[in-house]
Amino acid sequence: MPDRMHDDQFEIDAPLVRALVDAQFPRWSSLPLAHVTATSTVNAIYRLGDELAVRLPLRPGQAEQFEKDRRWLPYLAPHLPLRIPEPVAAGEATEAYPSEWAVYRWLPGRPATDVAPNDPAAAADALAAFIRALHAIDASEGPGPSAANYQRGAPLAPRDASARQGLAALAGEIDVEAATAVWEAALAAPEWDRAPVWLHGDLMPGNLLIDEGRLSAVIDFGALGVGDPACDMIPAWVFLPAAVRGRFRDAVRADEATWTRGRGWALWIALVGLPYYRDTNPGFVRVLRRTLDAVLGDPDR
Repeated sequence: MPDRMHDDQFEIDAPLVRALVDAQFPRWSSLPLAHVTATSTVNAIYRLGDELAVRLPLRPGQAEQFEKDRRWLPYLAPHLPLRIPEPVAAGEATEAYPSEWAVYRWLPGRPATDVAPNDPAAAADALAAFIRALHAIDASEGPGPSAANYQRGAPLAPRDASARQGLAALAGEIDVEAATAVWEAALAAPEWDRAPVWLHGDLMPGNLLIDEGRLSAVIDFGALGVGDPACDMIPAWVFLPAAVRGRFRDAVRADEATWTRGRGWALWIALVGLPYYRDTNPGFVRVLRRTLDAVLGDPDR
């Protein structure tokens, strides 16, 4: 396991995962198991054989994501142009590991933290098509913003205090005046006043898979819910190069207020994440630093 990122983080290693799998799913006991190096801040991920992946929450209270996945991912998948995780089995908590866990179908590809798409414009189009399709699915019975999805889809205003703390923590490292202006513009933008839509909520590079040079899948739906779609604009600054940002905005059909709030979401993620993960998750920190550079270098801020 990598360095501990959270004070309440479970101790998870390959022998533990092997024991859990062998005890609860003996049919898979002969399959090789390997830790997947990732920038995830929520789950430990292990590949099981060629076709399966094991996901285990790093902290208490995060197992609700698996129930949500089992209910909603099969509902969403047929409507989406990119592959998404397919739940296979639910693991039970034990004395050695006191949380539910889950097994999913393995999706080929490498995270966009590790490899860039061959054609950024095509990736922008593909991701915009995915987001439009997701936002178009009937959301009338979907779960609204809550602690279970980190309040994604809710207004930005309740995050103001944590954003200001991040700005103070990064004084001397970033242009705080410029960052404050971006943040205040996002707070001032009109709130979403239409029907809630489905949103992924966490379209970070680590949750986007690249296979044979193309965007192939979207993973980790822990922030899934229905609400304001602004947080699904964050790939414009966390994933895509500046040269195709406008193309993505046109393709995703974001209005001015949604785009401005989305830029605020990208900034907030970087402001709170960089001080927290500075010493424990170098891969994620690199993503966050690039995000800050993109947000503060965006001429449309």
